[in-house]
Amino acid sequence: MTGASDEQLMQAVAGGDLDAFNNIVLRYQQQAWRTACRLLGDPMEAEDIAQETFLKILKAAPRYRPTASFRTYLYTIIYRLCLDTRKKSRPSLMDTIPDRPSASPSAVECLVSRERGEEIRHAMESLPLNQRTAIVLKHDEGLSYAEIAQVMDTSLKSVEMLIRRAREKLHSKLSHLKTS
Repeated sequence: MTGASDEQLMQAVAGGDLDAFNNIVLRYQQQAWRTACRLLGDPMEAEDIAQETFLKILKAAPRYRPTASFRTYLYTIIYRLCLDTRKKSRPSLMDTIPDRPSASPSAVECLVSRERGEEIRHAMESLPLNQRTAIVLKHDEGLSYAEIAQVMDTSLKSVEMLIRRAREKLHSKLSHLKTS
């Protein structure tokens, strides 16, 4: 069932097929962790969120109806779990950026890159969670505005506004990086 669609896999999971569930986990575990990590800023909490996401998917499989794409369903669960986690505690900043390309830059390039990355992380961290979520889902995960609106349970206009405001804030905080 490796080539099956997400919806076909979910139907199989609903019927008790754990191999189909394993295929879904393998297909989306990196995206789930990466998204949670970027929203919360904590790799360990992101791991917990990713695991809890897949547990919720397994538990809800008999009730799953493909009214939206599976990816939208997945990101909705991640977003809601991140909201719950965020309400419980303040996130900490990451020491490193996930999925960083592995090149062999000089020591100076490493230092400059690390400083720029830290400034970007601080700027992202300063955004309200809803703005950060909209930006991450749009630019990191490639969701459309309509899909983001579904994930965040809001209107298309609200998503446009969230992304516009987030971009404005990031631009004002990071505009000095363009000249360096």
